[in-house]
Amino acid sequence: MSASSAFHHTFGHDASGGYGRSVPRVSFRPAAPAGGASRTKQAPLRLTRRGRFVFFGVPLILLAALILSFSGFLNAPAKASESVEELSLTPTVSVTVQPGESLWAIAGTVAPGRDPRDVVADIVQLNNLDAARVLPGQTLFVPAQ
Repeated sequence: MSASSAFHHTFGHDASGGYGRSVPRVSFRPAAPAGGASRTKQAPLRLTRRGRFVFFGVPLILLAALILSFSGFLNAPAKASESVEELSLTPTVSVTVQPGESLWAIAGTVAPGRDPRDVVADIVQLNNLDAARVLPGQTLFVPAQ
């Protein structure tokens, strides 16, 4: 086979087997039966594993996220009160930190009947402290017993 005939054999043929410009092929289908039913029966739809995940899994995940966010909304803490008059203030005592004192020691002195960890947490919250470190001469609000 020469190079020219190999070229024409490979690239020269069109879809219909001829050379040159291709002419579109027209296929004819037989007419449907008079009753309107077609003779060809369509195969049932089959989902792949990925298709089943997209069809069932994604909606289930979205539904679970919606339920969790809605349950968080329902379980959120309620407002403390409607007005300022209804608020109950925490009774506090003002204490000045002495040299060598820690929050733990102050908590043990102020509320000996309570767990010192809870009292230290209350002191930190009442005074908006970043850490449980205090300096001598610092004035703190401590919950009264």
